[in-house]
Amino acid sequence: MTNFNLPIRPRRLRHTPAMRRMVRETHLSPADFIYPIFVRHGEGIRQPIPSMPGIAQLSVDEAVTEAGKAAALGVPAVILFGIPAEKDPIGLENFAADGIVQQATRAIKQAHPDLLVVTDVCLCEYTDHGHCGIVHGEEITNDETLEVLQRVALSHARAGADIVAPSGMMDGMVSAIRSKLDEYNYTGVSILSYAVKYASSYYGSFRDAADGAPKFGDRKTHQMDYGNTREARREVALDLAEGADMIMVKPALAYLDIIRQTREQCDVPVAAYNVSGEYAMVKAAAEKGWLEEKSGAGNVDRHQTRRRRHHSDLPCARCGALAWIKTVQKAKLARQFPKT
Repeated sequence: MTNFNLPIRPRRLRHTPAMRRMVRETHLSPADFIYPIFVRHGEGIRQPIPSMPGIAQLSVDEAVTEAGKAAALGVPAVILFGIPAEKDPIGLENFAADGIVQQATRAIKQAHPDLLVVTDVCLCEYTDHGHCGIVHGEEITNDETLEVLQRVALSHARAGADIVAPSGMMDGMVSAIRSKLDEYNYTGVSILSYAVKYASSYYGSFRDAADGAPKFGDRKTHQMDYGNTREARREVALDLAEGADMIMVKPALAYLDIIRQTREQCDVPVAAYNVSGEYAMVKAAAEKGWLEEKSGAGNVDRHQTRRRRHHSDLPCARCGALAWIKTVQKAKLARQFPKT
C-alpha cells in the first residue's frame, strides 16, 4: 500500500460518528425554533391543510394542546395566525377583543405561561380582498393601514402577547406600533419586524391555509423585489431606527445571502422563515421518494442547519410539523448521549 506524505488530512476529523459529532460547527436544538399555529373558530377542530401535509387549522382548544406539545419539546415560542369567522374590507375581527388570535393568546398563556406567544400583525387573513392593507380602488394605502395595525398590535398586547410581528411591509409600521404600545404602557412587548419580506410564490400554501390570496393584483407594491439586496439593508436600518427588537428575513431558503447580510448589519436577533412553500416542496418530494425527509442527513436537518450556518438566530419553522422539530430533538440527544 502506498502512503503519500500528507501531513494535513482533513478526513481524519470525519473518520467516525463520534469524531464528526465532536467537531461539528453548527448545531440545532428545539430551543432555536418558533412554531407557527393556524387558529380558527370552533371546538375540537383539526382541519387538514391539503397543500401542507401534516399541518392543520386548529380550534383554540386544539391550539393549546399543540402549543403544549411544542413546549414539551423545548420550543420557546409559538406564532399565531388567525382565520376569522367573517372577512370584511378592514378586517374588524383582527383587532376585536374576542378575535380568534386574541382568544388563542389568552388560552395558551393561561395553560403555558412560560411559552412565548408571538402574534402576526397583518390584514391579509382578515380582509375580503386579501391584501395586507386598506384598499381604495386598487391602491393599498399605507398610512391608513398603519392606524389599523396599531389597533391590532394593541389588542394582541392586551390579550397577553409577548411579541407582535408586523408582516405587511408597510412603511413606518414599526414606529406606529411601538408608539401605540408605549402609549398604553405595553413597553415590555417586543416587536419582531418582517423587515425583509420578498414577494414570492413560496407563500402559496400559506394563502391556501388562511384563505388569504389577494382577490386582485399582487403584493409587489409592498413586498420586496427578489433581485434587490441594497434595499434589504435600507429596510433593516429603518426598522431598527423605528424600534424593532428583532428582524425577520422571509423566505429563508432562497435568501441565505440576505440572512448573512442582515446578521452582519445588525446586532439584534435575526429570524429566518422556513415558509409554507419550502415545507411543501420537501414534503412533496419525500412522498414521491425523491429525497429523504427526516433522516440524520435528510433535508429537514440540512434546511434548518443551513439557516443557522448563515447566522439566523431564530429559524422560524414555518408550518414545520412537530415531527420535524422532534427530528432535531433526537439529533441533539444523539450528540449528547451517543450509543456505545
